[in-house]
Amino acid sequence: MIPSFILKNGVEVPAVGFGTYLIKDIEEIDRCICQAADVGYRSFDTAMIYLNEEGLGKAIKKCGIPRDELYITTKLWNDSHGYDKTLKSFYASLKRLGLDYIDEYLIHWPGLNDSFIPTWKAMEKLYMEGLIKVIGVSNFIKPVLIKLLDNCEIKPLVNQVEMHPIFQPDDLVAYCQKNNILVEAWRPIARGKLRKEPLLTIARKYNKTPAQISLRWLYEKKARSLPKTIHRERMIENINIFDFELEKIDIEAINGMNTFIRTGESPDEFFSSEIV
Repeated sequence: MIPSFILKNGVEVPAVGFGTYLIKDIEEIDRCICQAADVGYRSFDTAMIYLNEEGLGKAIKKCGIPRDELYITTKLWNDSHGYDKTLKSFYASLKRLGLDYIDEYLIHWPGLNDSFIPTWKAMEKLYMEGLIKVIGVSNFIKPVLIKLLDNCEIKPLVNQVEMHPIFQPDDLVAYCQKNNILVEAWRPIARGKLRKEPLLTIARKYNKTPAQISLRWLYEKKARSLPKTIHRERMIENINIFDFELEKIDIEAINGMNTFIRTGESPDEFFSSEIV
């Protein structure tokens, strides 16, 4: 039902995953994960800081989907940078999730100065041991990503960043794709801020919603998206995007919506580090 992107190491990654940010209540995370699995999701994205790893782990067992059909992502938080802290944090997440391995493990933010370099070395170790299928980063802007690539043995396979029609980091996306790094879009429907032209007109043309048009636009740009919702009907809507293709004129119109204004935190403001 949901097609996959194939990473450089051969791992298949569902083109649309289910985001769980701010879903902390144990009953709600259980309901959301089971409903999402029931309608077709096989990829679930969490993080240490979301405080729902344990609930997610219990829910994916309850939903009855075989482990090898699931793709689970979690992320290392800012206070766990460094080689030893990274190893400790990873095993803690693994335990909370109740899993034997994690499909995708990301550095959530680059951190201060060069703290991501020893952190990455620890992640390389875990990857080589088979405890992580895909190692990657999140919120890495191009200068920081370049520095990581200059100091790693295994290149990141993923960079999860804010991306949607209102904020299009084209230069970063092009650099990632040139280096075989899959771009994952968090907040891909911009928290409901997409009900505006030309998306409204384009949505009517294809008998879709603006959110669906945004998610399809991302897919055609070869970016994986991670929409989050607690409503079953929206879960269904967000993966019902593979039965049509956008015409070039519509893609160009959406490209023209870029304001370069984020809806979330900026990596170069969230951390005051200078990358030389």
